[in-house]
Amino acid sequence: MQLSEAEWKLMSVLWRAAPGSARDVHDALAESSGWAYTTVKTMLDRLVEKGALRPKARGKQTFYTPTVSQDEARSTAVQTLVERAFDGKLTTLVAHMADDAELSAKDRAELESLLGKLERKSKP
Repeated sequence: MQLSEAEWKLMSVLWRAAPGSARDVHDALAESSGWAYTTVKTMLDRLVEKGALRPKARGKQTFYTPTVSQDEARSTAVQTLVERAFDGKLTTLVAHMADDAELSAKDRAELESLLGKLERKSKP
């Protein structure tokens, strides 16, 4: 499931503290986004239509729970990025990031550890 930048913001609130109402999400994002309550409510309704959120009415309020995990959304976002910008090659993305970013010794050690884990997984 592909999320827009704005949808990521709403989902991030709900991944941290679900279930949440439109008011909860609005209050969490009001200062940083400047969105009106009605804007937040409309975006939440769109996320329900997309299948990313499940609504549940409690009295006069609706509470929203994510149906997709943050890891699943990240995987989709990375796959889309790799397909669009790096010809479907994850290695090209990693090489670009390594060339473009200044990696600390700790970053390099973490990458080496991840590569080691991947190598161990691929061996029978």
